[in-house]
Amino acid sequence: MSRFTTDRIAHCGASNGAVRATDASGLDARAAGPATRADAIRSGGLVRTAVIAFAAAAIGGCTLIPGTSGSLMREESSVPLPVTEGTDTVPANVKLKPITAELIIEQHQAKESRFRSGKAGGQTATRASDPKKIPGFDYQDYKLGPGDIINVIVWDHPEITIPAGSYRSAEQSGTLVAEDGTIFFPFAGVVKVAGLTTREVRQVLAKRMASVIENVQLDVRIVSFRSKRVYVVGEVARPGLQPIDDIRMTLVEAINRAGNITEEADHGNVLLTRNGQTWRVDLQALYEEGDVSQNVLLQPGDIINVPDRQLNKVFVLGEVRNPGSFVMNKRRTTLAEALSDAGFVNQSTSDPAWVYVMRSDNGSAELFHLNARSPDALLLAERFPLLPRDVVYVDVAAIARWNRVVSNILPTSQMLQLTSETRYPLFGGRQ
Repeated sequence: MSRFTTDRIAHCGASNGAVRATDASGLDARAAGPATRADAIRSGGLVRTAVIAFAAAAIGGCTLIPGTSGSLMREESSVPLPVTEGTDTVPANVKLKPITAELIIEQHQAKESRFRSGKAGGQTATRASDPKKIPGFDYQDYKLGPGDIINVIVWDHPEITIPAGSYRSAEQSGTLVAEDGTIFFPFAGVVKVAGLTTREVRQVLAKRMASVIENVQLDVRIVSFRSKRVYVVGEVARPGLQPIDDIRMTLVEAINRAGNITEEADHGNVLLTRNGQTWRVDLQALYEEGDVSQNVLLQPGDIINVPDRQLNKVFVLGEVRNPGSFVMNKRRTTLAEALSDAGFVNQSTSDPAWVYVMRSDNGSAELFHLNARSPDALLLAERFPLLPRDVVYVDVAAIARWNRVVSNILPTSQMLQLTSETRYPLFGGRQ
């Protein structure tokens, strides 16, 4: 609002108030007599002065506007925000970035560059890193451990292979690896098998039985894998432990064995805990962008946690029809979609020229601005992707701010005017 308009409003308000107050003072003076005429006039003048000063301060300074406004955030943030400078995070005022076609093209090119370089996802919960750098191991043949059950078949010697005949299952007739990692087998005695593959166990047994059986022909098979396991918890159909067998197990395979993820799962934020460190794995980048680096090879003792998506929210505030928080579906939400979920902007109180997107990602803050006064600017909003925890704010229109100032001043001014026109004025009147 211009200074000329403000002065006109203040002048008009002062003139009208002066007329009303003069009439009221005259009535009080005539009713009360000559002795109280000067007091009534003096009290009416004080009230008029207070009301006019209060209205002028509210209109001129715009400091008494109720609610939240982004008018102070036209070039940069009005308050210091965390900003990453090198390796440190410091408070600073963040510059406002306009959402334009150039910005959208730049973001798309940066995303394509990260994908080609193999850094599409995979940030660790403790430190930034690539999932390809997760400490693992080169896959080898399965090595026996305590709890595994093996079946030793000695050809031409069924009495050794199946002592109780064929009435027992393979697990029941097999040989259990004890807690100390040993087994007992006829003509071979106690053999240490923990940490050995089936090929190495066959060589050890054949060497020990060579003195008893001529031309030993035997085979060693694993009939139950129970010593090595991974744990899958969270938003999966069947959470629990998954045994590791002689087939290499990856992250996707472990999740599929657990019945796959549920509808409430967060695809892009799967947590892998190994050796006291927790890593973030982006399955959505694997499924949709083909980033195979996210399909991590698991090792015994790994814990896979598939969290829910309740933290993947965007907040739409300000002059919209239905402000609130909205859960993102697979982390895919654009600015236009978020505004639509909130019922779009309030046509009577909003200023579409000032739509803000406030983002705090990886310890740094960013501010974006969209001028949606023209309808075709919404095409830019449809191409602008939001991230979890983004805040969308639609600023209030200038006329709406003025109406809110008047709505707050009017009850007080009416009360003071009514008090000054009574028989017993508030200031200086006869009690």
